[in-house]
Amino acid sequence: MHELAIAQSALQQVLREAERAGAGQVSRIVLRVGALSGVETDALRFAFDALLPASPAARAQLEIELVPALARCRDCGHDFAPASDTLFECPRCRAFGAELRSGRELYLVCIDCA
Repeated sequence: MHELAIAQSALQQVLREAERAGAGQVSRIVLRVGALSGVETDALRFAFDALLPASPAARAQLEIELVPALARCRDCGHDFAPASDTLFECPRCRAFGAELRSGRELYLVCIDCA
């Protein structure tokens, strides 16, 4: 379950930033997770729920923004949502090998502190 390691790393970054800002508590954490990132959002939320009570971010609300996958065909330039996470076939011209434009994100977007 690599989601636990992701949650630990993100929480460490949150706490460093909160300390740098001189904040006593963290009230909200926002993560952006791509549909093809390989991260199970339910498992990530479960890991945060396990880690938060023992931290200065104990009362923080976790928000997860899901980013859909988007690919662009290198042959015809058509933007489309890929049907799988391995083969990107353009639905317009049927060419393979489209460029993935979004969907693999994993970012700490926002930290609200009190």
